[in-house]
Amino acid sequence: MILNMVLVVLTDLAARFLGNTLFRQHFHLLLSAVVMFGPTLSLWVSQHSVFAKRSHFLYRIFLRSGWGWTCIFVGSFVFLLSFSIRRSLSLSIRHLSRLGVAGGLWLGFCKLLDLLENATGSCYEPLVNSQEITNGQPLLVLREGESKSECLKAGMLWRGYEVSEDVFLLCLCCLLLAEETAVFGPYLSLGGISDAPLRILFLFCVLLLWLWIFLLLCLLAYFPQFPTQLLGGALGCLSWRGLYQGWYRLGPSWYCPGRPGQGLLNTKTEATEDGQLSQDHTNMKN
Repeated sequence: MILNMVLVVLTDLAARFLGNTLFRQHFHLLLSAVVMFGPTLSLWVSQHSVFAKRSHFLYRIFLRSGWGWTCIFVGSFVFLLSFSIRRSLSLSIRHLSRLGVAGGLWLGFCKLLDLLENATGSCYEPLVNSQEITNGQPLLVLREGESKSECLKAGMLWRGYEVSEDVFLLCLCCLLLAEETAVFGPYLSLGGISDAPLRILFLFCVLLLWLWIFLLLCLLAYFPQFPTQLLGGALGCLSWRGLYQGWYRLGPSWYCPGRPGQGLLNTKTEATEDGQLSQDHTNMKN
């Protein structure tokens, strides 16, 4: 009984916060500021911290499978919420298709970035036994015909233009989580059925959002790479804006899954949400 009361209070507060107009209007700006100024934290953090090691379990378990964790929790929440409201499998699949579109966009960008890095970069082999040292580093010998993955696997150095795929993924996942969970507040305000499983999934999504923000700060503070991380964050924000602030606003159709919550709430609420989202989009442009 007590645990259920705690769960209700926590999820109600989180839903009210994520559904707040101020948060929805400015979260992408806050995330952009984190990416821009986060590397300055490297001046104060200790390089002897456990988070300064790439082998830390948070990086190994969550960061390397970031999209998988996001799909599991967000997909479960979206499916359970949509199916519990309308009992329509086709409608639930339509809302789930937003994750498929975002995943395809992420994979496509990763493949494109990999091609660009291989086309613009070069592999170098350090001469460890060389007596000639420049700026405290051994001489490097160019190795032609090596891809980035083969170069790094062989223990050599890769030099070229890069975009941080980790920062790109974390920014995209944070914005996606904020968008998909924002509909839970209006749903609760209508007195919708909110059993423990739905609230627990929502709480997991909120915790995952804060975990991604924490890992993003760790990457920026302990492994600063300018401007590759800035480019990754910009790509993540542009992907979110193109999907949630662009394509999805066209409304549900055979070529568009629509916005989160569209077709789930009653007509009055949808009209209110449409007006609120339109006002948010206008304020973002200004």
